[in-house]
Amino acid sequence: MSRCVIVGGADIENYERLNKTFLKSDYFIFCDSGLKHLEKLNVKPNLIVGDFDSFELPKTDIKTIKLPCEKDDTDTFFAVKTALKQGFCDFLIIGVTGQRLDHTLANISMLKYLQNKQAKGVILDDYSEIFLLEKSCKIAKGECKYFSIIALSEKLEGLNINGAKYELENATIENSFQLGVSNEPENDTLITLEKGDALIIKVF
Repeated sequence: MSRCVIVGGADIENYERLNKTFLKSDYFIFCDSGLKHLEKLNVKPNLIVGDFDSFELPKTDIKTIKLPCEKDDTDTFFAVKTALKQGFCDFLIIGVTGQRLDHTLANISMLKYLQNKQAKGVILDDYSEIFLLEKSCKIAKGECKYFSIIALSEKLEGLNINGAKYELENATIENSFQLGVSNEPENDTLITLEKGDALIIKVF
């Protein structure tokens, strides 16, 4: 199955970075005002969804799902659910972090929703790459300037960081004190976790 790219309406400045990550096989879903990015992303939507309360839907022959303004799901969350029903299990989500902190937090929570559905999601913006830690991950030297490990669950247990400026061994981090913020990959860095939900944020 190809990857699903979901495009939201938050501001994007570095289109070049995003364009370099796209694959020819990607399936694109544009959400409502995410359509404002269409020209600079230089891709064709496979599907458009939204209530279009913040962006006027242009005339198009592309398949479009018009949603009511009053609903439980945000346009972006609806797009994720729709793609899951179509069988996608690999997601790149862009244009979903910005000035609206409530929407940003809700969009980040979609990563956990995807994990619960045995799918994988990555959020990419102008400054960072955000994903859930799946037991372990490697960050190559020079891949990013900083990285942070954020505890989503009440606490992280058995956290190990090797190859970074600040290393940890079998550590516990509680979500009331986010000890894992702003580390630096001095060498190839290996992060492993025994228990808990951890968000990895790589800052470019």
